[in-house]
Amino acid sequence: MDRNIKFELGSEEELNSEESDECTEIVHGPTENNPIDPAHVPKALRRSCSLECCQTDIKTESRVLVLYTGGTIGMVRNDNGVLVPKPNVLEHRLRKSAIFHDVAYAKSRFGHASGKSPLVLPNLGDRMRRALFMIYEYSPLLDSSNMTMDDWIQISKDLKICYENFDGFVILHGTDTLAYTASALSFMLENLGKTVIVTGSQIPIFETRSDGRDNFLSALVIAANYSVPEVCVFFNNRLHRGNRTTKVNTSSLDAFNSPNFAPLVNIGINIEVNQNLIFRPTELEKFHVHTTLNRNVGILRIFPSITTQTVKSFLAEPMHGVVLQTYGAGNIPSSRPDLMEALREATERGVIIINITQCAKGAVAALYETGSALLDVGVLPGYDMTPEAALTKLSYVLAHPDWDIETQRKIMARNIRGELTAPRNILDLTRLPRNRSSSVR
Repeated sequence: MDRNIKFELGSEEELNSEESDECTEIVHGPTENNPIDPAHVPKALRRSCSLECCQTDIKTESRVLVLYTGGTIGMVRNDNGVLVPKPNVLEHRLRKSAIFHDVAYAKSRFGHASGKSPLVLPNLGDRMRRALFMIYEYSPLLDSSNMTMDDWIQISKDLKICYENFDGFVILHGTDTLAYTASALSFMLENLGKTVIVTGSQIPIFETRSDGRDNFLSALVIAANYSVPEVCVFFNNRLHRGNRTTKVNTSSLDAFNSPNFAPLVNIGINIEVNQNLIFRPTELEKFHVHTTLNRNVGILRIFPSITTQTVKSFLAEPMHGVVLQTYGAGNIPSSRPDLMEALREATERGVIIINITQCAKGAVAALYETGSALLDVGVLPGYDMTPEAALTKLSYVLAHPDWDIETQRKIMARNIRGELTAPRNILDLTRLPRNRSSSVR
């Protein structure tokens, strides 16, 4: 994307001078470079900053970076009353909102530079840390239906560059593809040790009646105060694991759900964290971002009387990986050997096919003849993965050229980010149909 924002804070003397309101320079315009580099990160939020006035008190404050990619949450009404994205409005208006910005605290904290300082949430009490948050606005602001793999890669790069300078991250996103983005990031952000929350809203934050305020505020509070080292989705008072989440309603404020996994956090009068559900890596490795994805993946949904040609066309080169959505517990018509043969031919060529259910809740299992037959032709069970998680995991796994196909198949059938619940008696799923002739890679 063509976008650039440059932030500069002056010296301590400049910050406390009468002219310090001019210490932040914001430059918008196209650039071929990465939009955030260490020189462009807001210095008032950097742990490495040597200025005392730019350091946070780790006991009372946390630094949160907000990546504002677009979506309904930040839209405003135009002259015709139509909701539209409008750049450079979100932060400006939030600075005037008492529930998002404590002006008095900011003035005492940053002096004359408070007008350009990070936003500061009001004191929450109960030993909760204040969220000092900086909003980085993407340009152009995206309708999430236009979100692509390139945007996932860009978001992951931005998080990588700012990772050491912030305690938590919030991504404001449109709802249409929010679950895809959260799932993709869950795989791309390897060895994640900080909280990343993707959120949005059904109603813009500036409307009189809005779910956006609660969603954004709650995401900031969790990111600033709780260790949930996962990519998560916050919506309607619940924090879900990102790769377990799917959009379930177009008009309800309860738009997202995690059908096969309980919420990580529930917010009511109290904030209840389900610590035993949080996915934590068993090995302490350095945070790493995988910035390549395989785009030759897709989702094929089985339906009555689907033709052999349709299936073969979908599985044809250059397809590398397919999510196969089947009936119930993972079944396809037992009277269609032509479909089985088409699937066998594809897996023999090296196409990885993952079987998941068309049902919103539940998992695939080799309980019936046809489900077991799919294993015999090389189709892997995806257990209880969502379509979003299965597709983005395929894209991630297939983008590792150092993994051979047997390794890729093994990883696809294994739980690597909390995305699936595998049975204890897992079969050797790395096996392929006999007489496999070649690989598509």
